[in-house]
Amino acid sequence: MVTRPDVVVVGAGVVGLSIAFHLAERGASVVVFERTGIGAGASGVQPGGIRRQWGTRVNCVLAGESLEFYADAWERLGMRVDPGFRACGYLFAAHSEAALARMRANVELQNELGVPSRIVAPAEAAALVPGLEVASLAGGAWCAEDGYVDRPQAVVEALGALADVRLDEVRSVADGVVRLARGGDVHAGAVVVAAGVDTPRLLPELPIRPEPRFLFLSEPVRERLLEPLVVSPERGFAAKQLADGRLLASDLGSEPRRANVRRAVEELLPRLVHVALPHLVEGVYDVTPDHQAILGRVRDRVWVAAGFSGHGFMIAPAVGRILAEAVLDGPEDEALSVLDGERFAEGRQVPEPQVV
Repeated sequence: MVTRPDVVVVGAGVVGLSIAFHLAERGASVVVFERTGIGAGASGVQPGGIRRQWGTRVNCVLAGESLEFYADAWERLGMRVDPGFRACGYLFAAHSEAALARMRANVELQNELGVPSRIVAPAEAAALVPGLEVASLAGGAWCAEDGYVDRPQAVVEALGALADVRLDEVRSVADGVVRLARGGDVHAGAVVVAAGVDTPRLLPELPIRPEPRFLFLSEPVRERLLEPLVVSPERGFAAKQLADGRLLASDLGSEPRRANVRRAVEELLPRLVHVALPHLVEGVYDVTPDHQAILGRVRDRVWVAAGFSGHGFMIAPAVGRILAEAVLDGPEDEALSVLDGERFAEGRQVPEPQVV
């Protein structure tokens, strides 16, 4: 192990590993400390969705850059297996005129930033998503370029294979010093904490809290029943058929409400009512008050990238590039002034209206 690395990263999830990757690309010596294992937290269970439909400028920009990275990830990371990005399209369904108006405002912003999204009427939504029942819809928002990485864990593993990951619990960070449970103190030029829901244990001044999330999965189904990903924010529901044939459905609340999923399927996707969803996967979001990440310097020689509220995988490549440049005294991206930790105390929150 490097005795005095340029940078220590705390957390071997996709965000921490992306930061380590981009630091190493720029010639820095980097050590990643992880308590449990590579992708042992939320990165190990997330389903790999990537979309450019967001309600804030910062997320649209970060997602766009990250999508370009994932399109070339196989070659760039030297992966043995293509992670399989599939542009299946995302449909956000609106059941009321108020929800449709919010989506219209989001689409206007997205179009200004080059995102080819559009508002669709119920009839077009039905054409885009065969089998979609539109009786309760006022319309929706659609982007054909949105999709998912079929093997997201393979991306995490590839990033981990390129990093110097050490298993040890980090007890504290201060002034470039990392105190370990077993390995003593490690001195570094800078420390980046990217520990997800565990971040407040090291940086208690940050308003990050855990919020449970649940995915329901079927056994593989041979027939393709649902190509685009359908999201109904008002019903707290999202569903997608994965490349291996499994149906994935999510209740967007913080409890595993199987009955809510069943009602939404019956209302919106009745062709799926006979597909059993026996497997329950539990994950956790690291949530901030405005459902936006906290990025940037928080103490002397201590940086943070956490609080992603469920969209860490989607924007991890861009976040890795931005943090690597800033930590190594390069240019500071605009995102750091928007998503800094001081925004909460200063009343500069940037609420993200399109969290799933």
